[in-house]
Amino acid sequence: MASYLKTSDSTALHGDRRVLDITNYIPYFLAAVNNPLSRGASKIYLKKFNLGIVEWRVIAMLAIEPCITASRICDVVALDKAATSRALTRLLVLGYLEFSSKKSDVRRKKWSLNEAGYSVHDQILRLALQREEKLIEGIPPEDTEIFLRVIRMMHKNVDALS
Repeated sequence: MASYLKTSDSTALHGDRRVLDITNYIPYFLAAVNNPLSRGASKIYLKKFNLGIVEWRVIAMLAIEPCITASRICDVVALDKAATSRALTRLLVLGYLEFSSKKSDVRRKKWSLNEAGYSVHDQILRLALQREEKLIEGIPPEDTEIFLRVIRMMHKNVDALS
């Protein structure tokens, strides 16, 4: 596997001490973009649909891949088990989900959206795509493709950091 060096340094000198240079520190930018993006989405989804960002991520995953376990949702959407369990319970109470399970192992419930779940999915999806469009406004499509290629590589690399 090839080894690459960053072209910009993630540190700066502050007197005689080396400190982070957040203008070049990639994890800073990932958090600086994601945190307000997620907070803003959650605020909007709560106001319009009485659902937060975690519930939306679960709904989106169930639309992509119906009839899956909570564990699968955790793995793909990178949510912890407790948050996923709370979201599934809430979505079930709100009438957006259905599940099937074998009597021998109810912990392995397979979750799916019902018609009401797909309806709310479609409404939130339209809004999510509008927000994505505003997020990338002014960025040439070829730069977006490069960014996606790079962020996918980072996504693969992040497991090695744990």
